Amino acid sequence: MTSIYDFSARDIDGVERSLRDYAGQVLLVVNVASKCGFTPQYAGLQALHRTYREAGFSVLGFPCDQFRHQEPGDEAEIRNFCTLNYQVDFPLFAKIEVNGEQAHPLYQWLKREKPGLLGTQAIKWNFTKFLVDRDGRPIRRYAPTIKPESLAGAVQAACAGGTA
Repeated sequence: MTSIYDFSARDIDGVERSLRDYAGQVLLVVNVASKCGFTPQYAGLQALHRTYREAGFSVLGFPCDQFRHQEPGDEAEIRNFCTLNYQVDFPLFAKIEVNGEQAHPLYQWLKREKPGLLGTQAIKWNFTKFLVDRDGRPIRRYAPTIKPESLAGAVQAACAGGTA
């Protein structure tokens, strides 16, 4: 696989979507959870999405329940939580695994392309973020502790055709 556009995933409504649908956009791919200490980051993710979508940017949220069962709901519950509490209108996908043998192929690829600290590939926690350029190549991986609002400069640079 050479770009994010080589992958597909089920969206929050259960429809298989090619990530090619986002071709030409800058993307922030994030594994999310509704009952995590970092869950308030949904507000910052939505603000980034709203601010930069006209520049060709989108957040893609991938719910994951691999970290202390912090995403226990089904897709309908996840969508309702995100809409009611954070007015999320960026694309959400069906719950996936990001680590282990059942990790979604997208995450297997992202982790190989942009390993974490000291070259580790495992996703350490919810709200790990991958910034992807308009050609579908990962630019940078961000730890869960990095708040979305602090990524505005990197997103703006990527939208302008630069790197973060």
